[in-house]
Amino acid sequence: MHKRKKQICDGWRMDETYIKVGGKNRYLYRAVDKHGNTVDFLLTKRRMKGSAQKFLNKALSNNGKPRIINIDKSGANSSGIRTVNKRSLSVKKIKIRKVKYLNNIVEQDHRHIKRRIMISTGFKEFESAQRTIAGIEVINIIRKNQIHDSRSSWFGTFKSLAA
Repeated sequence: MHKRKKQICDGWRMDETYIKVGGKNRYLYRAVDKHGNTVDFLLTKRRMKGSAQKFLNKALSNNGKPRIINIDKSGANSSGIRTVNKRSLSVKKIKIRKVKYLNNIVEQDHRHIKRRIMISTGFKEFESAQRTIAGIEVINIIRKNQIHDSRSSWFGTFKSLAA
């Protein structure tokens, strides 16, 4: 999917939300660009600097470096971005902007995931939650028309990804 995903812009909105897995809170890190296109996602067991840094490394390897990342007042996200900036060899650093209302795009994007999860009885195992959320995210990426494909239908695009 990442090979065929369309290019995203260089202004990201990053946030995390919790999901119940086996009766415990697990954290789904997500980022969207300023137009609402999905950048990347990661389900982690804890909400801390290392988790945010792992998510950022994954997003950067798949999509390149953004110019700016908007976050809420989360300390884990800001320290994760600072650590990525320190380890970066390039002169161009990622700017952090902590403006809560600019993250409304990603907050509204969380509801597609939450709605699908609330319908089911929840997850018992972390690995099954990861696989299910990955499938939901792929469907949302196809729905947002972020895949380079000559097929006209969503089903045709999904079928070509599954092949």
